[in-house]
Amino acid sequence: MSNDKSRLIELLLENSYQKRKVVLASGRESDFYIDGKQTTLHAEGAAIIGRLVLQMLREDSSIIGVGGLSMGADPIATATAVASTQDGGPLIHSFYIRKEAKGHGTQQYLEGLKNFPSGGRVVIVEDTSTTGGSAYKGLQRAEAAGFEVAYILTVVDREEGARENLEEKGVALKALVTREELLAAQA
Repeated sequence: MSNDKSRLIELLLENSYQKRKVVLASGRESDFYIDGKQTTLHAEGAAIIGRLVLQMLREDSSIIGVGGLSMGADPIATATAVASTQDGGPLIHSFYIRKEAKGHGTQQYLEGLKNFPSGGRVVIVEDTSTTGGSAYKGLQRAEAAGFEVAYILTVVDREEGARENLEEKGVALKALVTREELLAAQA
């Protein structure tokens, strides 16, 4: 395991992992919660996540952008774009997908489109995946805007069906960290 991944797990346990009953965005009840934004918005956490996501994106030279549904994806996408300016490779631009279309001006769902050619290959990101529903909604909006989505990448896969649900829809889910890895590090 890389130093960055080990440190990310430490930060997730310190800042994001909570052992308590909660109702998730999927509507499911759980005995733990991962508030991913506490780590994605942490200065060190953002830098590490940006490097780790960029490392995965660099495995496919056709990927030119990263984004997802606001708010969970925004710090991840921005951190990745910034990291791409520092590694000497091609720039990876970010985009944001609104939950609702902008009510004025362009009235669009996506922000940052001027940085991309139509049909560009991108990755959808999110901070935590349970069923994959939110990420898939982001994928649909990105495709409607003309992007080709390579896959979905999450910081934490709760391992509660997202991978399987997305695979059924024809899209792969990759994760920086899994629930199993978090719990193993906590022990």
